[in-house]
Amino acid sequence: MSSVNRVNSVNDMKQRYDVVVVGGGAAGLGGALALSRARRSVLVIDAGDPRNAPASHVHNYLGREGTPPAELTAIGRAEVAGYGGEIVRGGVVSAERLPGDEGFRVVTEDGSAVVARRLLVTTGIVDDLPPVPGLAERWGREVLHCPYCHGSEVADRPIGVLSTGPLSVHQALMWRQWSDDVTLFRHTGPEFGDEEYEQLAARGIAVVDGEVTGLEITDDRLTGLRLAGGRVVAREVVVVQPRFTARSAVLESLGLVPVAQEAAGHVIGSYIAADPSGATEVPGVWAAGNVTNLMEQLIGAANAGLRAAVAINADLIADDTRRAVEARRAGSGVVIG
Repeated sequence: MSSVNRVNSVNDMKQRYDVVVVGGGAAGLGGALALSRARRSVLVIDAGDPRNAPASHVHNYLGREGTPPAELTAIGRAEVAGYGGEIVRGGVVSAERLPGDEGFRVVTEDGSAVVARRLLVTTGIVDDLPPVPGLAERWGREVLHCPYCHGSEVADRPIGVLSTGPLSVHQALMWRQWSDDVTLFRHTGPEFGDEEYEQLAARGIAVVDGEVTGLEITDDRLTGLRLAGGRVVAREVVVVQPRFTARSAVLESLGLVPVAQEAAGHVIGSYIAADPSGATEVPGVWAAGNVTNLMEQLIGAANAGLRAAVAINADLIADDTRRAVEARRAGSGVVIG
C-alpha cells in the first residue's frame, strides 16, 4: 500500500499541529484537504464509525453520484495525505484549552495527546431509531428516512411510513413524490387532524391504525410490517423519523452545550451551535457537518468543512502575523505604547 493511502497509527502522531480535525467524514476531510493545501500541519483523528456506513451508495454528490461511502472516504483520505495531511484511526475523548495562546490539548482513547493551535470538530450525529424490533438491522437498506438520499432507489415500491411524531404526515406526503403506493402507520404517533386526513386522502395515502410490533422478512428482504394484533401489511420499504443526537462529547469537554432542535413542537435532535463559518462560542474551535446542522447532506457537509477551513486559516494567518510583529519589535528593541 502506498504512503498516500496509508492511515497512520496514533503512535505516529507528532506533538503539535496547526489544526487537529476530529472526525474523518466528508466535513472533516473537506476541511483537512483545504488546510493541507494551505500548507498547514493537519492531523485528522477518525473513529472509523461513519453515519452512512449502512448505505450502499452516496447520492446528490456532484461528480460522485452512486459512489460507495467507503470508496469516497478512501479517495478523500488519499487526497488529504497527498498534500501532507496526516490521518490516524482512533477516538478523541476530550480536549482542553492550554494556558495563554498555546492552543488545545487533544486526548485520544489510548491516552495519547497532541497539541493543536486550532480545532475543527466534525463528529456528526447518531440516528436513534424507534424501538421496533428489526428496524436497526435493516437501517440504510429498506429502513430509510431521507427521500433525497434514497427515494430514487426505492421509487414505485410499496412504502410504509411509521408515525412516531408530528412530522409523519409531512413525511408521507413527501415520500408520495417517489411512489403512488404509500401507507401511513399510526403506530405511536399523535392523532391526525381533519385537514391532515384530507391531504392524505387527496394524495391516495392509506392510513393504518394500531402499533407496529415488528418486520416480516423473507429471503433477507422486507416484505411487510406486523401489527400488534398479528395482521401483516405488505410493504417493501419503511420510513422512520430518527432522533438525531449530536456526537458532541469532545465539544462538551470544552464547555459547549448541545441545543435541542424542535419541529412542530417536537424535539427531533440536538446539535452544537456555530456561526456560518463553523466558529463556535469557544475561540479557536470550529464545528462542521451534521454535528452543527442536523439536516446537512454529504456534499453540504464537505462544503461546510471547506468554509470552516478557510476561516481557520484566516485566523491562523492573523495569529502568525501578530507573532511575527511581536518578534520583530522585540528584535529591534522597539517599544510601542
